[in-house]
Amino acid sequence: MQSVDELRFEVNGHLMAARALGPEDGIPVLALHGWLDNAATFKALEPFLDGIRLVALDLMGHGFSAHRPEAVPYYIWDNVADVVAVADELGWQQFHLLGHSMGAGISSLLAGAMPERVLSLVLIEGLAPLADAPEDLPQKMAQAIRRHQRTSRPLRYYDSMDAAVEARMNARFPVGKQAARWLVERSVVHTAKGFRWRSDSALVLPSVLRLSEDQIRAFLRAITAPALLVLGEEGIANELLESRASEVKGLQRLVLPGNHHLHMEQEPAQTIAHTIMEFYRGL
Repeated sequence: MQSVDELRFEVNGHLMAARALGPEDGIPVLALHGWLDNAATFKALEPFLDGIRLVALDLMGHGFSAHRPEAVPYYIWDNVADVVAVADELGWQQFHLLGHSMGAGISSLLAGAMPERVLSLVLIEGLAPLADAPEDLPQKMAQAIRRHQRTSRPLRYYDSMDAAVEARMNARFPVGKQAARWLVERSVVHTAKGFRWRSDSALVLPSVLRLSEDQIRAFLRAITAPALLVLGEEGIANELLESRASEVKGLQRLVLPGNHHLHMEQEPAQTIAHTIMEFYRGL
């Protein structure tokens, strides 16, 4: 088993955490997790990623990373700047991106905005951020502002780690027991009242503003790096994703049995990891 380094980066005065493993001179890969997950989402892939220096981030507000200031919303494009700042601290002028769900959307925005920095993209169960139709923006902005002004919801406590694991197994995007435990170990804090989620509660608030569909497609068309899209047969694939995928030049695809978190289950994870290695060898 490879040893894991716990890294910390200072980004705009706030600490970001990461799990890092693999040889220092290996293929440089920044790995970005999905919404309300954390760096542990890639643990099932790690044993099969030989020769890779994998730096899996806890995005701001998640895992062991700091929360954004209370008055600062969580906009997906701010994550792009955070990832670039981490790459700069690592001294990586160019790097590969591995993203799941929201992390895949962040990866696509970064690859479209700064194609000279990104060597390749591996996108698991995600391609681009959510969009709002322009005519819906005024009403959605008002709703979001009202939600942000309300008193925060009371924190929920669990009497044991196992209870928190059970809750994560049965969340909106369910995962198996081992996957849930990996995520929970990095997602909870043990207090005198019990175990509670350490992720920022502001992450569940609606966005005050989102990119439009036309803007998102402009980023996808600007991607020049080789890209691989991995989907689960019971995952998020739909007509919109298919239409967006057509905007990415030369996009390769892999469809496997599994759901939105198929990369955290042993059999598909091994197949995904081997496909990633073949993908890198072909670059």
